Amino acid sequence: MSDSIKAGDTISVDYTGRFDSGEVFDTSRNRAPLKFTVGAGQLIPGFDAAVLGMRPGGKKTVTIQPEDGYGAHEPERIIKMPRAGVPEGMDVAVGMAVHLADQRGNPVPAVVQDVTDEDVVLDLNHPLAGKTLTFDIEIRETGLEPDPQCGSGSASCGSCCGGCGE
Repeated sequence: MSDSIKAGDTISVDYTGRFDSGEVFDTSRNRAPLKFTVGAGQLIPGFDAAVLGMRPGGKKTVTIQPEDGYGAHEPERIIKMPRAGVPEGMDVAVGMAVHLADQRGNPVPAVVQDVTDEDVVLDLNHPLAGKTLTFDIEIRETGLEPDPQCGSGSASCGSCCGGCGE
């Protein structure tokens, strides 16, 4: 298929994501290309928008601002919990990734920001929140069949189809 990519198309891409510093935070190189349905909410909005109008074999570098990526880093998503709330025998350390559960039992990823004898400070923001991201994108295939386990609008970038910043 050589038509331009439009919303609803299922495609595969190779990508490399970098911070402003040039540091690579994620890439599909040396693994399978990222497969997703454009506009289905499986990826961050800026990545979805970047592939619109491209064709197979097309390459592009795009810079995505936080509002079209993982959103702003929200200070209110940094919480303090009593150290007594940490499961017994669990050693927590600054920088450690942990999973909490919301009221419905859904996993909520967090990163330990500080540990004292009394409290543990957790950042519930996505690790890429507040960051400007640059992606090198290459379209591999178009006209693919969607993966049945990738629900429309239900997956964050990579949680369903295997990549893009997680």
